[in-house]
Amino acid sequence: MRGCLISLEGGEGAGKSTVLNALRAHVESAGIRLQVTREPGGTPLGEAIRALVLDRRLEGVCAESELLLMFAARAQLVRELIAPALERGEWVLADRFVDASYAYQGGGRGQPPERIEALEEWVTEGLVPDLTLLLDVPVALGLARAGGRGTPDRIESEQGAFFERVRATYRARAQADTRRFRIIDASRDIDSVTADACAAVDGLIAQQRARA
Repeated sequence: MRGCLISLEGGEGAGKSTVLNALRAHVESAGIRLQVTREPGGTPLGEAIRALVLDRRLEGVCAESELLLMFAARAQLVRELIAPALERGEWVLADRFVDASYAYQGGGRGQPPERIEALEEWVTEGLVPDLTLLLDVPVALGLARAGGRGTPDRIESEQGAFFERVRATYRARAQADTRRFRIIDASRDIDSVTADACAAVDGLIAQQRARA
């Protein structure tokens, strides 16, 4: 059977790294072969683009360039890693996918959703996550958490209003597609958050095994 794609989304300070590690262990404990990746990144080209996009010295990067760079990294990731893994029957756990562009480059930067949709259709060739976990946390709390992580990168250095738009876009997308999305309250303790994330994935595992 074709593998499943799970994407993990959320704003700054939502706890994605901790939840990602917990999900990796949980899925692998179920005997499922798993690839874990991130955006931008996941391939040599993607990691080079990540370093460029997040470089604080590049303050003059326009919104259009940022959007195209994100999709360039994504195109390589889909073709080099995600699509081949799914065809082999492996699962892929992605730290961000296309929803991040709607939230950050769309909601945050103001790029038209129609432009992002056109790029999505071209780059992903219809690939949509089987499950998207949105770690939702109030912006003020998330930024307070993220403040202790060291020097912020170019995107992390944005103002609160930027992240409010990002969060609003994420929530709107989740509410418009309740079949794919699971909104998880990430303002709680991390054990509760990871438990909910693992439970959501268990539901997907059960569905796939029922079809086998």
